[in-house]
Amino acid sequence: MTPAADVAPPEYAERAEPAKPAVAVVIVAAGAGTRLGHGIPKALVPLAGEPLLGHALRGVLASDVARQIIVAVPQGDIALSGLCRAVGENLKASRGEPAITVVHGGAARADSVRAALAALLPGTERVLVHDAARPLTPSAVFRRVAAALAAGAAAVIPAVPVVDTIKSVAKTTDDDARAGEVVTGTLAREALRAVQTPQGFDAEALRRAHELADGWPSERAEAVTDDAMLVESLGLPVYVVPGDPRSFKITTPLDLQLAETLVRDERENTQAARQEEIR
Repeated sequence: MTPAADVAPPEYAERAEPAKPAVAVVIVAAGAGTRLGHGIPKALVPLAGEPLLGHALRGVLASDVARQIIVAVPQGDIALSGLCRAVGENLKASRGEPAITVVHGGAARADSVRAALAALLPGTERVLVHDAARPLTPSAVFRRVAAALAAGAAAVIPAVPVVDTIKSVAKTTDDDARAGEVVTGTLAREALRAVQTPQGFDAEALRRAHELADGWPSERAEAVTDDAMLVESLGLPVYVVPGDPRSFKITTPLDLQLAETLVRDERENTQAARQEEIR
């Protein structure tokens, strides 16, 4: 696989206008979210009184990069589809775009993305794939990814430096009662990045990557954790732009508590700023 390569985006990120007429944003929202313990799809879990998907949609809309937003929801879903329909109707009444399309996702992430790709509007040249489980991703991250695509990259991912020490491990032998794993090496974290979403791609390249992966053995397909891994299999370079700490993925109750704190603080700061303006 071709390794991801760092690029320095600030020079063009401020200059380049997102190519909105050719861009679609896919939001993967079909996950079960069992580790959150709410008994409902993860994208429907409330964050500060609003489903995670609502926050994710707001971030996409604020970025103003897309002419179409495609949301992959669980099979048989009603609630998330209703949320998307309501947002879409408000957009039509206010500004007329972007169009919001709902598709039913599959058991695996790749199935959901493929369903979304089949629903792209004609002429779509670039696709950003985002996780509803990263609801607080700032709009600036979407714009950085879109700008890198507009500058000619075929694949772009946002990422942040790894701050923890990372070690590789292996399971110990069955007769070793001291511990279950043993360290086999320590990785140089200077060259490591924690990858986030949205991940941006040339639409045709992403289609080809998913078509190729659709024929892989189940073991190889299950090892794929993001769309960039699929595009790497085509031999294309995957470029990296700065992500944001607020783009963390909500997986556990602790993640949700952190997100609640961030939303509350942001709302309090916004309210305080407005009161200061009135004075």
